[in-house]
Amino acid sequence: MHRVEHVMGFPVSLRIDDEGDHDGPADAVFAWLREVDERFSPFKPGSEVSRYGRGELPAARISADLAEVIGLCERYRVATGGAFDARLPGRGFDPCAVVKGWSVQRAAELLTAAGVRRFCLNAGGDVVAAGGPWRVGVRHPEIADRLCTVLELTDGAVATSARYERGDHILDGRTGAPATGLLSVTVVAPTLTVADAVATAAFSLGAEGVEWAAGQEGCQVFAVDTGRRVLRTPGFPAAGVGAAA
Repeated sequence: MHRVEHVMGFPVSLRIDDEGDHDGPADAVFAWLREVDERFSPFKPGSEVSRYGRGELPAARISADLAEVIGLCERYRVATGGAFDARLPGRGFDPCAVVKGWSVQRAAELLTAAGVRRFCLNAGGDVVAAGGPWRVGVRHPEIADRLCTVLELTDGAVATSARYERGDHILDGRTGAPATGLLSVTVVAPTLTVADAVATAAFSLGAEGVEWAAGQEGCQVFAVDTGRRVLRTPGFPAAGVGAAA
């Protein structure tokens, strides 16, 4: 089965290659992502995140899910020396850089718990997959209709942070200015929670972010810097030239 819905501001595509009827697990995936959009969007005044950010919801009353998200934000803030920060001046509390990967990973776990073995869940270009091999294309950071690499993913996740969709939206929390030094960073990791957060954190660090990301447990990295140089770790699962799935 193949289903696509627009959730959290981007298209989410779910492909399940197992035999049988999987409408129930697919329904659960999209219901969860819609719930996340309502609860965790900093752009919705009534969301739990917005109420917490305005100080209307004390720490003792937040949900276990929000407590987990806050903990992840703090973990990467500390790990990057403040380059990754969900509490930038003038922007309020915005955990979107963590919420996307965390929530889509949770959705993938719903599929696994329901017995789905072979699937690919693509959330705006960030992918978590199982039962591969799957081929995943990484968009060229400057040419929209070209790929800069294709990777092979069996069980795991891949996320990319770049300027091409939203411009200079990733800021260096140490300066408050747009992050510089990199055009794109792609991270492969066991979970999308890690891959997405590490990719964003690495981008916020700039040129030093590639080495930092490569040092994170279980992570493989492919990056293009502002000098158009390609940097990648030896274990990055490049599939070579070919079509992406």
